[in-house]
Amino acid sequence: MVHTFPMTGKDLLKTIITDSQQRVIPEVWERTLKIPTDSGKIITLSGVRRSGKTYHLFSLMNQLKASGVPNEQLLYFNFDDERLQLSSRELDSILQAYQELYPTQKLSDCYFFFDEIQEVDGWEKFISRIYASINQHVFITGSNAKLLSKEIATGLRGRTITFEVYPLSFAEYVGVLSPKLNPHSSTDKATLINLFDRFMHQGGFPELVHQEDELKDKVLQEYFNVMVLRDLIERYQISNSSTLKYFCKRVVGASGGEFSVNKVYNELKSQGYQVGKDTLYLYQNYVEAIYLNRFINKYSHSVVKAESSQKKCYVIDQGMGAALDYKLSQERGRLLETTVALELLKQGRQIAYQQNGSECDFVVIEKGRVTIAIQVAADFVDVKTKEREIKGLIQACQKFGLSEGIILTFDHTEQLEQEGVRITAVPAWQFFFGRSN
Repeated sequence: MVHTFPMTGKDLLKTIITDSQQRVIPEVWERTLKIPTDSGKIITLSGVRRSGKTYHLFSLMNQLKASGVPNEQLLYFNFDDERLQLSSRELDSILQAYQELYPTQKLSDCYFFFDEIQEVDGWEKFISRIYASINQHVFITGSNAKLLSKEIATGLRGRTITFEVYPLSFAEYVGVLSPKLNPHSSTDKATLINLFDRFMHQGGFPELVHQEDELKDKVLQEYFNVMVLRDLIERYQISNSSTLKYFCKRVVGASGGEFSVNKVYNELKSQGYQVGKDTLYLYQNYVEAIYLNRFINKYSHSVVKAESSQKKCYVIDQGMGAALDYKLSQERGRLLETTVALELLKQGRQIAYQQNGSECDFVVIEKGRVTIAIQVAADFVDVKTKEREIKGLIQACQKFGLSEGIILTFDHTEQLEQEGVRITAVPAWQFFFGRSN
């Protein structure tokens, strides 16, 4: 009988490195986000799990190979491997294992790709040492914004550029499923409306684009479970998992509306849960750190007032929201607003909401001033809805000195002028797809 024993130490590292060297790098979809290969800075890709960070690394590796860089000079290492239990002191063993595998290869000529490096405490000192003493071709990814930013701020200050990676935008989604559609063609327009409806309900996680419809909700629910277990419970050593999971589901279910820690605290208290309000505020920080959702502030000139304002909440992917919260999946208005918020964030926009009697869903801020006001209305035919949305938009435009405002609808187009403000109602799919083509 032959006994096999688990590999440990450097042998395991060599196996992982060899496997990654022998893997055929898959063809990757072209993404809107462009990552430089020779910036002279450490490139950090941060974003929710399964959003495509690894494939961005693969894309960079493909670009380098196409430019003549040999495969042996590309060291890719994924720290999210259940066989690994590395401490920061052992990180140098990766470089030693690599040099033993490729003794003639100079480390100074290599490109280093470290995936989910946050799994190792103290990683920033290792990366700083590579950058300072070996070379500046370093690319890292992570799924926790707070951990990355804290460690970058302390150990890598001034040496890194961070890019946030989101699931696919609508334009990217269309590019994968039906490239070369013309929004001015009647036939293609019908296809685009259908694709946007599908995108609005199923989201943009890359793995799901070609997945069978009946499995998509299960996959998205599993994404959520992994985030809660790996990124929250294990990472932050949270013992009260039932309270945490309830909190996370309430955050998801609140997408497209205001989120109140006080309200969740009172709900838990009434159900007999013992949890402090400070703990829930910590949970609020954690769920945003792992990219489960984005909170946006009420607009204010004062940074302190903006940060302390009532937050609006948007789940990181509308498809995940719909898969986890049935009520959200049935509310077209909140799904559309969530989709619009995420599209604006994917474009790198700084957004807030404006409330001064009436509400304007989004104001876009550039260099400290509001440049665009956007209202979202899935139903722009109902008279009362129309009046409410126009009122909120006009108030925002007048407050910020804007001569025009935008209302994003599902499929309604209209132009009007009221109180000196030009208002353009346009389908959201057209607004986001048309601007990318």
